[in-house]
Amino acid sequence: MVELKKGSRVTGGDRDSLTSSLRKKYEGGSSIRALAEESGRSYGFVHRILSESGASLRGRGGATRGKRP
Repeated sequence: MVELKKGSRVTGGDRDSLTSSLRKKYEGGSSIRALAEESGRSYGFVHRILSESGASLRGRGGATRGKRP
C-alpha cells in the first residue's frame, strides 16, 4: 500500500494505486474500518474511494429483526 502522511491530499497516480489496493483488499474480505486503520485514512475516505471505484459495497451485517411470533 502507498505510504501517505495522515491528512495529506491523495491525487494522480498515488490515488489510483491506493484505490486499486484498497479495492482488492476489500473484495478479498477486509472491512472498511480495517482498511481505514491500516491506511491511516478515515472511514469516510475509504468508503468514498471504494464507491468511486465501482466496488459493490457489502451490507452492514449483524442481526436483523424478523417477524414477531
